[in-house]
This record gives sequence, structure tokens and C-alpha cells, in this order.
Amino acid sequence: MRRSRKAVTLLDVAARALVVGIALLVSPALVGFVPTGGAGPAQVATVASVVDGDTIVLRGGGRVRLLQIDSPEIGDGECYSHRAARELRRLLPVGTIVSLLPDPRLDRVDRYGRLLRYVFRGGRNINLTLVSRGAATVWFYRRDRGRYAAGLLSRGRTARRAHLGLWGACEAVWNPYAPATTRYKGAPAGSTSRRCDSSYPTVCISPPPPDLDCADVPYTNFEVVGSDPHHFDGDDDGRGCEGSR
Repeated sequence: MRRSRKAVTLLDVAARALVVGIALLVSPALVGFVPTGGAGPAQVATVASVVDGDTIVLRGGGRVRLLQIDSPEIGDGECYSHRAARELRRLLPVGTIVSLLPDPRLDRVDRYGRLLRYVFRGGRNINLTLVSRGAATVWFYRRDRGRYAAGLLSRGRTARRAHLGLWGACEAVWNPYAPATTRYKGAPAGSTSRRCDSSYPTVCISPPPPDLDCADVPYTNFEVVGSDPHHFDGDDDGRGCEGSR
């Protein structure tokens, strides 16, 4: 018996709906995951903000700590900490779509509840890029080496030999089995503290070199006297970095 044209049309619509439904279930782009070659699914997310040189916040509130690297701490005033954060912001501006790849050899969440991930923008591994530019060092927490360990070590050594980033700006220690250790040049050994220029009596800012901008220091609206070697007081009113944050 021949089926009516209406019956054929209904069957065709049903078949197409089934195909679309299957696509919705398996499509990486639609469900927020991408294939990773056997390393587990990589979640697709959007960058909401950058906390520092190795931590980002995702839209929705989750935090991600980039795996196997470490940058100087902003809260401790370590050398190159603000520059490292600015470098990560350049690589991952707000609204950037990223892929977050876990490592089956390593923990997936740290003790602070942050996701531990390699972060990709397009085809670029941001963890490797930061180390290549000297904005972060290699850190194998508990001496555990992940899937990109060899590449991180190679790029880290190259950046150090070329005095890139923190390797040129700071007195930094190369130790892949410990957090980043940096201090301002001229600071006492074993300390992250810096020499303080007398032009800035209420805060501690090292004298040049290098020549610093307001974005390089964690202070605003501070007192400026004398020569002002960093030129923080552009309007000569005795206050530095007014309204810079």
C-alpha cells in the first residue's frame, strides 16, 4: 500500500528531529565540552576576570588555578606580581572563551576549591605561554609531573637564559619543585622586601631601575616628596597615582 504524501512528510520530520536530538546530545560545542585526545573532557567556559598571574575567575563564579605553573604573589608584594597579572589579562581579556583541560595524572581541585586546569585559548596553551614569556615559573606541586612537564621545563629554561619577564626584572630562584621565589633587585637575601625610595615615605617603592608606572605598584594616592624618580606625581600636587585604580 502506498503511503500518502502527508505520511511521508511526517516521517521525514520525525527523522530529522531524531538527528537533531542526537546532535544536541553529542555535540561538544553545544554542551560545553571539546574532545581532548583521551585526557578527559575539556570544559568550555568564559573568562570573567583575572585574579593574578596564575588564577582566573569564570563567568558563573568558578575559579581556575593554572596547572604546573606559579607566578609571584600580588598580596605579598613580590617582584613582577602585577606585571604577571597584566600579562595574563592581555592573553585572556574578560569575555574570552577558553577550554579547560584537566590532567589525569594530577589533582583536579586544590584545597581552596579552585579547578586545576590547563587553559587553552584557541589552540594556544596559556600555561606554556606564560612560562615562555617569563610571566610564571614551573612548579611541580608535590613533585608530580603532568602531561606538559617536558614542554614547561624547556620553555622555562629558555626564558631564564634569555632573561625574559621576571628572570630579567627580579632576583628569581629556579626551582620547579617549589613556588615562585622572587625579590626586587637589591633586596636582602631570603626576603621579598625591596629597597624603599625616600621620595615615597608612606609606602615602600624601590628606586629605579626599572622605571615603574602606577600599574606596577599596589598603592594609590600616596605622598610624594623630593625628586619623584618614577614620575608618579604628574600634576605636582604631592600625591602619587591618584585615581589609578
